[in-house]
Formats: sequence, C-alpha cells, structure tokens
Amino acid sequence: MPVRSSRFVRQGLAGVAAFVLVASAAGAATPPLSGEKAAFPPFDVATFAGQLFWLAISFGALYWLMSTIALPRMGAILDERAQAIGRDLDNAARMQAKAEETAIAYEAALAEARKNAQGIAQASRDTSAKASDARRLTVEGELAAKLAQAEATIATTKASAMTNVRSLGSDVAVAIVTKLTGQAPSATEASEAVDQVLARS
Repeated sequence: MPVRSSRFVRQGLAGVAAFVLVASAAGAATPPLSGEKAAFPPFDVATFAGQLFWLAISFGALYWLMSTIALPRMGAILDERAQAIGRDLDNAARMQAKAEETAIAYEAALAEARKNAQGIAQASRDTSAKASDARRLTVEGELAAKLAQAEATIATTKASAMTNVRSLGSDVAVAIVTKLTGQAPSATEASEAVDQVLARS
C-alpha cells in the first residue's frame, strides 16, 4: 500500500512539474507588451521560484500526511474488512457443514422413526388379530351353547307337543269312532291306533 501511494505522489509531482515548465515556457515566449496588464500570477515567470518552493513544501506535507496517517488507516480498515470477511466465510462454512450434519441426522432419525412405526403398526395388527380371534372363538362358543340349549328346548317342546298330539288324537279318534259306529272304543285301543299312525308318519 505505501509503494502504490508513493508512486501516485511521484506521478502527481511529475505532472505538476510538467505543467509548470509548459507555463513558464509560454510566459517566456510571450512577454507582456507595454501598456498591457501583467500576466496571470501562476504564469508569471518571476514567481516560479516561490511557487516551486511552496509546491514542494505542500506536496511534501501531503505525502507525509498520506504515508503516515491516511494510508495506514485505510490499510488497517481494509485488513480489518478482509479479516471480517474471512471470519464470516469460515463461520458460513462451519454452519453449512453443521446444517449438512443435521440434515443427515434428521434423515437417519426419520428412517428409524418410519421403521419403528412400521413395527408398531405390525404389532398392533397382530394384537388386534389375536384379540379378534379370541372374541370370535368366544362368540362362537356362546352361540354353540345357545344353539344346543335351543335344540334341547325345541326337543323338549316337540316331545311335549307330541304327547299332547297323542292325547288329543286319542280323544278325537274316540269321538269319531263313536259318532260313526255308535260304539265308543276303549282308550287303550284309541291310543294304540294313534301310535300306529304316528309311527307311520
């Protein structure tokens, strides 16, 4: 940074010197005529020595100020900015790496959760199937017991009905035979006749 500033100062001094030489040559070539006004002071050859003196002092002071105060401060600011940018880039790289690690861990946890969910769902289906089978067996047992009880009730009712039918049939047979023949058969004969008819049916 100081090398660049000194080169800039040297180029500025060279430009000013060339301008002064051109101006002095122009002033020497065209001297003021009698009766004309004096030349513009910066172009007056008589003041060139003082102008060059103060020019040298001004550029020296400017060079000293730039090299000792302004340029070191600018260099420090640029260095600080470069360091801040480097720190920011390092932080960004670390955060990106951390984000990638977090994403990988998230994917692994998600895959594990899906696997666990599938296992839990399968276990739940198995448990539900076992409970359903147990309920089905219980219901089938209850229905079989109720069916057996109903069949027994039907058989009892049928036997009772058949007994009533036999008794009623005997009474009807006695009444019919009595009405047709005028003679009432015995109860034993009527019961035997009804038993024979029921046996054939």
